[in-house]
Amino acid sequence: MALKDRLGKLNETVDRLKTQAGTLADKAQEQARLGQQRLEQFQAKKQADQLLLELGGLAYLDQAGRLDEQGHQRMASLLDQLRAFEAANGPITVTRAVPPPGDTGNYVPAGAGGTPPAPSPAPSPGTPSTEPGPAPGFAPSGGPLPKATYASDQDAENPAENPEP
Repeated sequence: MALKDRLGKLNETVDRLKTQAGTLADKAQEQARLGQQRLEQFQAKKQADQLLLELGGLAYLDQAGRLDEQGHQRMASLLDQLRAFEAANGPITVTRAVPPPGDTGNYVPAGAGGTPPAPSPAPSPGTPSTEPGPAPGFAPSGGPLPKATYASDQDAENPAENPEP
């Protein structure tokens, strides 16, 4: 009888594992579908951005009085493409190229929680700073980034010092 009990428990375990595997496969397929949707949304936004960028350049040339007839035809074509895009993907939203005056550009992504810390006021003259300084033995950075030097660069500069074997 003990063998029958063991086989029964083993079959139950196998059935449970099959169910879990099916559930995991369904979840994986759903995540793949969501990932594909996000990719398609990104590609659609990129297409709209490209159309708007070109249209903006042509609109500038038009306002400057430097757009020829071919440019006007291209503008009409771009507008048609944008209308078709909106019909297929919904309204296009345009974001500002430059933030509004007074906007620092410090944004906390939605869902990140909290608000960005307020900048600390400048200390009055003669007041020691509470800001951490550079680590001991290191000067504060203010200059350009150092240029990397590679052994192959040195070999090319001084071929006499590094004869080929």
